[in-house]
Amino acid sequence: MTQVVELSEAAAYQVKEMMSHNEEHGAFLRVAVHGGGCSGLSYGMGFEHEKKDSDITLEQHGLTILVSSEDAAIIKGTVIDYKQSLMGGGFTIENPNAIASCGCGSSFRTASKTGTPENC
Repeated sequence: MTQVVELSEAAAYQVKEMMSHNEEHGAFLRVAVHGGGCSGLSYGMGFEHEKKDSDITLEQHGLTILVSSEDAAIIKGTVIDYKQSLMGGGFTIENPNAIASCGCGSSFRTASKTGTPENC
């Protein structure tokens, strides 16, 4: 069965480092989809301390990940990784449901959800 979101070990390590640095001990990692961006939808990640009844809860690499049931269908099968290079590091998001994305890599659309594109 396909996970809603798969967090790589490198991404989990980076999230834990950020949690520690920002004193977000005991927080959940929220992975979300918002309207906007060049292609209509944008990814979001952040820390939360409250779980909603409609959230899907995942446990990976010692982290609890929350995804709203509404966002789950849009990002099902998404892999989040963290890559480090000479130019710095950053999260990468590979969403098998995305049919179009912009150059920044954080804006996309799916066949069934176009969102609200903005001028970039």
